[in-house]
Amino acid sequence: MFKTFGKATKFTVLTIWLVFTIFPLYWMALTSIRPVREVTKKLYYPHSNSTLDSYRALFEQYAFGTYIRNSFIVSFAASAFVIFIGLLGAYSLARYKFRGKAQIMMVFLVTQMIPGLIALAPLYLLLSKVHLLNTLIALIFCYVGGMVPFATIMLRGFLQRIPPELDEAALIDGCNRFTALFRVVFPVALPGIAATFIFSFVQCWNELFLAMVLIDSDGNKTFPVAERSFVGAYYIEWGGLAASVMIGIIPTVVMFGLMSKFMISGLSAGIVKG
Repeated sequence: MFKTFGKATKFTVLTIWLVFTIFPLYWMALTSIRPVREVTKKLYYPHSNSTLDSYRALFEQYAFGTYIRNSFIVSFAASAFVIFIGLLGAYSLARYKFRGKAQIMMVFLVTQMIPGLIALAPLYLLLSKVHLLNTLIALIFCYVGGMVPFATIMLRGFLQRIPPELDEAALIDGCNRFTALFRVVFPVALPGIAATFIFSFVQCWNELFLAMVLIDSDGNKTFPVAERSFVGAYYIEWGGLAASVMIGIIPTVVMFGLMSKFMISGLSAGIVKG
């Protein structure tokens, strides 16, 4: 009896949680296909007057194709650099013993607790002096610098689970440390690398504040900054905002779907060890 009651309770709680999770997306999808005159109505059911005008307007009036391209370039490039630099650092921390190793890990952990806004003013001045303001390269540099510590910590935990005998066998066969890492360790560590890449990509794709501060020109705007333009001082264009949100979640959903196996195994194996 108690076992049945426990299962029913668990099912009820999970169902309620699922409804609370899915309902905002459902409501956003409905809002994106509403006619303009019905956007502010509290109740709406899809019927013959549903329209895709909000989606067409994104690409015909607001050049969202350019914003999506910019976000993809920045997110993919930054995530690739984060993986490359983080993998080198994680390999060093996982395989070598040297003085100050624990202190380096502590510094990496502390950087994750410090708000990034603290460095905004000096970062802006630095990018201004090197003439990188209002460029996608500036965003890539900032995102890489902010996420390398996290990626290093995450990848180190995963690399520690890989037997060092693999490295030793590669060295015996004539590889150096660099080639051993990328030819032998890299394929084995692929689940953890994929999980870290997904996290980095999603963080870059959704980042808003730095992109708003560092980018001025319309041609270099990223997707979140363009979404922000639908919110004005006195009016919110709900149809365009809802449509842009629905399009914005597609890349992350597709990536999670294609790499779900790597994601699960990477998260389960990439737990930080001492």
